[in-house]
Amino acid sequence: MRVVLASDHGGVSLRKEIAALLEEMQIDYKDIGCDCEDSVDYPDYGIPAAELVASGEYDKGILICGTGIGMSIAANKVKGIRAALVHDVFSAKATREHNDSNMITMGERVIGPGLAIEIVKTWLGTDFQGGRHANRIGKVTEYENK
Repeated sequence: MRVVLASDHGGVSLRKEIAALLEEMQIDYKDIGCDCEDSVDYPDYGIPAAELVASGEYDKGILICGTGIGMSIAANKVKGIRAALVHDVFSAKATREHNDSNMITMGERVIGPGLAIEIVKTWLGTDFQGGRHANRIGKVTEYENK
């Protein structure tokens, strides 16, 4: 599994915690920044990360900003991306099982590192269930391809 990791200035600290987790889990990842505390624009990091997942170069992506909302909106503009805003373990599991999400977004100002680590572990360790859910994802993809 290959994971791309990105944040804006509002998610730098949490992104570093997640990077350490990915290293601990021996997951191949690419951290594309940002590494500053000065204000930057979340689309400048979220969209390139989403493009790496959409192209197939990376299997999944984790995006972090202050709330996770901006990154979610930006990533979901990229064709083929199903980015889910997640702030609890149940949703992390459900978005993999039911929505086949290929990216998650989180907000550093919303959750702490302990919960974020549990969310990432759950999300990475959960498979898509397929079945009736595959039909639903198919409808989204069909609309996206119009």
